[in-house]
Amino acid sequence: MNYSNQQAWKDIQNFLPVKLHFNDNFMPSEEWWNWKGNNVHLDTFRNPDAKAKIILFHGVGTNGRQMSMILGGTLAKNGYEVIAIDMPLYGVTEVNKKMLITYNDWVQLGSDYIDYELSKDNRPIILYGLSAGGMETYHVACKSKKVKGIIGMTFLDQREQIVRNETTNNLFWAYCGVPLAAIASALGLGRFKISMAICSKMSALCNNPECLKIMLKDKTSGGNSVPMKFINTYMNYKPEIEPENFDICPILLTQPDKDRWTPLHLSTMFLDKIKKVPAIIKMLENGGHYPVEEKALDQMHEYILEFIKQVLSF
Repeated sequence: MNYSNQQAWKDIQNFLPVKLHFNDNFMPSEEWWNWKGNNVHLDTFRNPDAKAKIILFHGVGTNGRQMSMILGGTLAKNGYEVIAIDMPLYGVTEVNKKMLITYNDWVQLGSDYIDYELSKDNRPIILYGLSAGGMETYHVACKSKKVKGIIGMTFLDQREQIVRNETTNNLFWAYCGVPLAAIASALGLGRFKISMAICSKMSALCNNPECLKIMLKDKTSGGNSVPMKFINTYMNYKPEIEPENFDICPILLTQPDKDRWTPLHLSTMFLDKIKKVPAIIKMLENGGHYPVEEKALDQMHEYILEFIKQVLSF
């Protein structure tokens, strides 16, 4: 399966500003990359003349094509090479059936993909992540140590109870969900899948109700189910560098100010611990968690371009 024959992203695109729409004349290329027997899907805007490569990570309610739609295409038009990855379990990536995918695998895949790109040339790499993908950029940067900057739409340390309280669906999942996932994994039930819409606040994924309906029905994004072991490893992941000691690269948070899932204070809890590199916060007016609002998208694009230029000048 690829995105050329998937309807969901085309329906979601109708809620985005027309200037962001893909068409026959402007569309990401679809590539495949083998990682440990997983056939990983890549949305790509290749540009050998680009000064930098931007790698996009989705979260637990989105996929790579949805990252290409709100950001990849615009950055490509600005002359950057852009790659949006479908992490195993999401999008149209074909999962190795012999593997039980964990969040640790996502981090390792991200780091390995950076190595893959650097094996082709030494152009600087910047990471962007939406939702859980934001913290994934941090985790990958800590493992890889080979990126020039990270940009996140939220930086959530799920080890913090307050983060669990506000991002899960209810207090049962906030307090009991992680122990249940750990017990299931320990009993050999780690492959048992649960809908992310049941345990997380997926109802706040997008502030446009009609767009949200499409995303929640889409089994490659907001309507997806993941193994209990993935949830256990995601909620308990320990970074290779704690924030107090992080000195790899500058950080930018682009925070939608109408985000009903991951409000600003959940990210500042984490970013306030960053002392050795700049941690910049920019607010996106009227933007939802997955922003489809034109002003928020315009501001996000502007702030990210500014950040990229800054980190490339260091």
